[in-house]
Amino acid sequence: MIIPLHIRFVDMPHSDALEAEIRKRAEKFDEFCNHVMRCDVTVGTAGKHQTQGRMYEVHIDLTVSGTEIVINRVHRHEDVYVVVRDAFDAATRKLQDFVREQRGNVKLHETPVHGRVARLFEDGHGYIETADGTELYFQRDNLAYPQFDQLEIGTEVEFLQQVAGEGMQAKRVTAGKHHPPGMP
Repeated sequence: MIIPLHIRFVDMPHSDALEAEIRKRAEKFDEFCNHVMRCDVTVGTAGKHQTQGRMYEVHIDLTVSGTEIVINRVHRHEDVYVVVRDAFDAATRKLQDFVREQRGNVKLHETPVHGRVARLFEDGHGYIETADGTELYFQRDNLAYPQFDQLEIGTEVEFLQQVAGEGMQAKRVTAGKHHPPGMP
């Protein structure tokens, strides 16, 4: 980290062992991102629980290349080391997500295509026609809703395209009240 780690103890005495644990966990941030500019950790008591006694909480505030990552979900437990572990695990996940997003490694979801059932065959397969006139094969197993017997020619459907052995094929076909763009 470029700027030193700042650790604050609130409503509890300073602990060298706890500070060493926090420093060890904070150093691991550099494994995921070398742009951590600041890391503030606040450890404190969260009051007293009725049955377990004193509860601890940890808040982590990271600044990464102009972006702030805050772990504002309160992690509470009677064992301060458990709270530190949980808070740093959450911060690590958020930091990893941030780095993936910066690199463009986020998962893109396929965009559904709209069409109409063009042909149906009794053996459980059929063809869907898209707005541009392309026909895609589908079979009973590719239907998410409704069942194959309930489909009719002309039914509006939404589906995902998939490359198959014979060309493009429709998968995860659903019928319903879809409003396909460009379809009359």
